[in-house]
Amino acid sequence: MRREATPVAARAPSAPRVVPRAAAVRTIKNVHGHTVDRIGEAIVAGRYAVGATLPAEPLLCAAFGVSRTVVREAVKSLAAKGLLVAGPKVGTRVLPADNWNWFDPDVVAWQTHAGLTHDFLRDLQELRRVVEPAAVRKAAERATVRDIAEIEAAYAGMKDAIEHGGDYVASDLRFHQGLLRAGGNRMMVQMSKAIGALLRTSFEVSTTLLDGPASSLPLHRAVLDAVIAHKPGQAERASLKLIDSARDDIDQVLASGRKLPGLRLDPARGQGGRAARRGKAQGLDPRRDPA
Repeated sequence: MRREATPVAARAPSAPRVVPRAAAVRTIKNVHGHTVDRIGEAIVAGRYAVGATLPAEPLLCAAFGVSRTVVREAVKSLAAKGLLVAGPKVGTRVLPADNWNWFDPDVVAWQTHAGLTHDFLRDLQELRRVVEPAAVRKAAERATVRDIAEIEAAYAGMKDAIEHGGDYVASDLRFHQGLLRAGGNRMMVQMSKAIGALLRTSFEVSTTLLDGPASSLPLHRAVLDAVIAHKPGQAERASLKLIDSARDDIDQVLASGRKLPGLRLDPARGQGGRAARRGKAQGLDPRRDPA
């Protein structure tokens, strides 16, 4: 007996692949951030001279493999950081370093990649000597139990990194930012965020000495003890001693001629190697010949 074939249900068409909105937003941000980094690094490194006009949009799009919208947004970001100025009939021009926002972490990172200069490090040390002792004095006057606990935790992280290995610089930065916050001054709190990258640069350099972290630990302890004891004058003097010691360490590193450390950019913004290779193949590699 012949069986009738059972009809096979029609297969539903496969649904289109949907990219989660969050992932799509991250991709857009990564492309934008990478483009900002590439152009920003080229400017800080001097590959685009002060007063020079950036290549036309189509050339930048081809170099980075991005759309005009991405290039335009990158230019806006760099203008907000003080690196560029754009105007009708004059194009997009590079501004002098005095116009750059040196409290911007990106600008600081680009400078470290281009090479830390004596002037940059001198300015940084002078800034620390003006700001930090006064902030530490206020911390000794106003620090709460919670503030002191935070600074003590940072100090413990530094000590642990010396004894067992770890990220000493991250704990060092947490220590100093904790002091700035403990002063209870809202502007100082904002400054602690703004100068974070500058402080980290200083610590990265000074800790390249073999015994740098270990020798500075007692100086940090002296600052912490004075803050805990609420002795403003003693805290201020201890802070000055710590900063001057860091300056001496940096001078020693510079005199040795050893390679200075660089800061890593946000890994999420380190995308775009394919676009970079494409731009180089087309003869417009900003790392080599931006003009």
